[in-house]
Amino acid sequence: MEDGTVLLGRGFGAAADSIGELVFNTSMSGYQEILTDPSYRGQTVLLTQPHIGNYGVNSEDEESAKLWLSGLVVREACHRASNFRSGAELSDYLAQHGVPGIEGVDTRMLTRRIRDHGEQRVLITRDLTTSVEELLERVRSAPRVADVDHVLAVTTKAPAAWTKAYESEFSPPPPHTFAGGERPRIVAYDFGAKRNILRSLAACGLDVMVVPADTPAEAALEHRPDGIFLSNGPGDPAITKYAIAAARGLVEKLPVFGICLGHQILSHVFGGKTYKMKFGHHGGNQPVIDLLTEKVEITSQNHSYAVDPDSLPDAVEITHKNLNDGTVEGLRHKELPVFSVQYHPEAAPGPHDALYLFERFVELLARR
Repeated sequence: MEDGTVLLGRGFGAAADSIGELVFNTSMSGYQEILTDPSYRGQTVLLTQPHIGNYGVNSEDEESAKLWLSGLVVREACHRASNFRSGAELSDYLAQHGVPGIEGVDTRMLTRRIRDHGEQRVLITRDLTTSVEELLERVRSAPRVADVDHVLAVTTKAPAAWTKAYESEFSPPPPHTFAGGERPRIVAYDFGAKRNILRSLAACGLDVMVVPADTPAEAALEHRPDGIFLSNGPGDPAITKYAIAAARGLVEKLPVFGICLGHQILSHVFGGKTYKMKFGHHGGNQPVIDLLTEKVEITSQNHSYAVDPDSLPDAVEITHKNLNDGTVEGLRHKELPVFSVQYHPEAAPGPHDALYLFERFVELLARR
């Protein structure tokens, strides 16, 4: 670790070295969705659940075509899965995608270290001959997540239609679909979009065209959409000037719905600011209150940045707050049909409490 801490454990997964910013995730299950979430690019993920890999992996639970995280840290990795859905073992899955893992380390101590001192860069290595001083220099000279535009590395390369709704019998109940007439058409900006977000939009009866993150507003409008969706993604939202510019050119023309990074981008569009959190929110158990309905929902979250509430203009209303720390979890514009949430309503992994947000987007499109 960049603070000089050295831990010895057992390697599994790929026989490779990796450097990433260490974050902890408190989800008790859903490790495959976490591994394939593009929002983790540049980060090494520590899972606080002590036994990981016990139900294996399968293609239905993948949120993208590859693993994006730098490395995986667990207390104990299960090397013999027991589940009728399993198609492979966790260690083999990591090796197939070139991601190293380490087990047998004190994950509780590491979690408390991150909680107290913030995220820091870590090196996972099988090199036991190089001096600690040289290994520390490797870590401390590595770029931080905020130094790199990770969005352009994870986005799709060309526009493509997304047509698949929920594919598994174990998926959540679909949201209420668009009723009657022609199916609304939306353009979904891929900043690192998870598949279950796109599945949820398709399950609502929407025609979804996925476009690269750097698509200008004019090019998006050429698809003649009825609405715009801004996806989740990795890294610092302030770096994505192209995405902020595109969203700025769209918010006054069409209904817009943003999730996670898309939520942060919209805050920048309206003059707000974002900041790096001490250790972020990563897990499937974050309590959020909807200030419009006063209902509490348990949510799935994965973000290291948050919106500064004091930077928001009067035209933007805070709609959701985190009940643990009071951070902004949702916004809407008071005059324009634009809203967003910081958390993940698509429930992959996580509870289904927030699926209503997709219905809210459908209602905006229907009114249009």
